[in-house]
This record gives sequence, C-alpha cells and structure tokens, in this order.
Amino acid sequence: MKALRNFLDNIKPNFEKGGKFEKFHSTFDAFETLLFVPNTTTKGGVHIRDAVDLKRTMAVVVMAVTPALLFGMWNVGYQHFLSIGQDASFWETFWFGFLRVLPIIIVSYVTGLGIEFGFAQWRGHEVNEGFLVSGMLIPLIVPVDIPLWMVAVATAFSVVIGKEVFGGTGMNIWNPALLTRAFLFFAYPSKMSGDKVWISGLTDGNNVVDGFSGATPLGDAITGHVNVSLWDSFIGTIPGSIGETSTLAILIGAAILLFTGIGSWKIMLSTFAGGYLMALVFHAIGTNHLMHIDPIMHLCLGGFAFGAVFMATDPVTATRTEKGKWIYGFLIGVFAIMIRVFNPAYPEGVMLAILLMNTFAPLIDHFVVQNNIKRRLKRAKVSA
Repeated sequence: MKALRNFLDNIKPNFEKGGKFEKFHSTFDAFETLLFVPNTTTKGGVHIRDAVDLKRTMAVVVMAVTPALLFGMWNVGYQHFLSIGQDASFWETFWFGFLRVLPIIIVSYVTGLGIEFGFAQWRGHEVNEGFLVSGMLIPLIVPVDIPLWMVAVATAFSVVIGKEVFGGTGMNIWNPALLTRAFLFFAYPSKMSGDKVWISGLTDGNNVVDGFSGATPLGDAITGHVNVSLWDSFIGTIPGSIGETSTLAILIGAAILLFTGIGSWKIMLSTFAGGYLMALVFHAIGTNHLMHIDPIMHLCLGGFAFGAVFMATDPVTATRTEKGKWIYGFLIGVFAIMIRVFNPAYPEGVMLAILLMNTFAPLIDHFVVQNNIKRRLKRAKVSA
C-alpha cells in the first residue's frame, strides 16, 4: 500500500491546478479517495469529525448486498440445471450464474459511473459516491434475461433524471435503483411484469432451447397455485429477480447494516410490520387468490424483503426524523401488499410503494417536526 501511496503522490501534481491533466482532477480524486481516506477536513463551522465518510458507508452497503448477489448468481445456475433435469456441482451452478449476471453488473457500473464522472468533470466537483451502491442494486432487482441495452438506457435515465438534475448524491428525492426499475417497468413492461422470469435451458427432445419464461411464485399465486413452500421462499431456491429470491441472504445483509449502524432498524422493522398486518387483514377478507397467501409468505415472496432492507432504508430518500421513520416504513409495507393484492397485473408492488413514500418523506418529516414544536410550545405554556 505504501508503494501505491507513493505512486499516487508522484502523479498527483499533474491533476492539480496548473497540471497537465487538471481537467481530470475530479476523476483522479475519486480513485484516490476510494483507495485512501482523504486527509482533508471540514473548514466551516460546527461539524462532526469521523473516520467513516460516504465512501466507507457505501462500501459497507455493497458488502451487505454481497450475500444476496452471490446467492442470486448460484440460483440462476440452479434454476437452469433444474429446468433441464441435470445434476451439477456447486461450482458449475455458480459459474453458470456468474457468467449471466456479470455483464449486467458491468453495464450498470460503466453507464452510471461514466455519467457521474462526466457531470463531475463538467461541474468541476468531486465525484459522488452514491452510485457505488446503486450500481450494485440495479442488477439485483432485474430479471437475468434483461437486454443489456435496456439496462444501459434505464441506468442513464435514473442517474441523469433521478439524480444529477437535482444536484447529485444527497439531493435526489427518489431511490435511483428503483427509478431504474420503474423506467424498465413502464417502458418495457414485457421484461418487468413481475409474474414471469427467464430460465435458461428448456429441453426440447435432445436439443436445448436457449431459454423460456417460467412463472414466479407470485405469478402462480394470481391463479391460486402457490407451488413453493415457505422454506423454499425463505432460502431462495425459487425463480425471481437476481438478488430478491433469498430472504435469508437479505437478512444477513440486514444484520450487517444494523451492526455497523448504516441501516435504520426502525424503517426495516416498521416495513415488515406494516406488510404483515396488511397481509393479515387481507388474509381474513380473502376475496381473491393473492389474499389467501399466508402473511409470512407475503414477506418472503417477490422483492418485499429486499426493498425493506436495502431500498426503504436509503438515508437520502427516506425520512430523517425518528418518529417519521416508523410512519414511513409502516406505510411502505401497507402499500406494497395493497398494490400486490389489488393489482394482479403487477404483483410486485414494493417498488411503487417505496417510490411513493420517497415522494412523501419530506412531508412526513415536516408534520413530525411541526407536531414536536407545537407539543413543546404547549408544554412551555403549561410550565409558565
């Protein structure tokens, strides 16, 4: 590391003002601060000195989603070999999925980071670190058969329209990864229906067809046939988007976020609570097939758990007040199940629920703050 530090120190003058490559200062700064903690401090008024900066925070989140990513790669291979009735070793299964998922990750990062670097150079600002997480979340919430050009277009839309027009990381009002998925859903609904998923390798006699679309458990539930057990849905050996199938892997990521203090346990807990209570109410009513699903099963199917842990807790687009976090998370859970149950054409409702509550998060905080002010003024009058 010392050799790398010396190398960066030697070439750094070229990227500073007056240097040969001063126009690329933002790019150099992004790579330097990714490798080493910057030696600069805030020069303004009151501030907090802490070794954990935004890049380290983003790195922890990437670490937290890694279990879901690795399991998703394995599950892509598992669904393939299961579909052709062929036994395969763990590594053969994982390698098949790895080769399918890796191009999506590359396209996501190349497109998103390329745009962020371009905007940073144009503005003369530091490169925002937020896409380190968004670039990993995007591949995990899309089907494995999504065309790469669609990933590039949707990612560009979310970064430019969802982030940069608002001023970059920390200024956006919607979660960029979910905005990518929303763009794909409305622009290319056949690829993001939420009820079918591509499975590679359907056998046709002695030949192997390139792939076919199999129904997800939510797709089957629309017709009243849930063909997976609660255990399978919890472990994740079911068809679905790459990173959303394994509730167990997602909860491991949640434990990492909670242990490091990065994720809000209030938002996570209230989201699951809201989803469970809403599913419980619908289960008691039972007027359609989706209402008959066990409430616990609702929390394990689709992207509910993934959204509750990694999307709803986004510190930029979520509520900031402590009471607001309870309200925000609870309403996400309620609306996610409500959309899923009342809109069978799109059973995956957590995306729309989170984006809706992203929009109303500032309003929730406003009412919480105003209520606190009124309560304190009333208490002050009583004391007087």
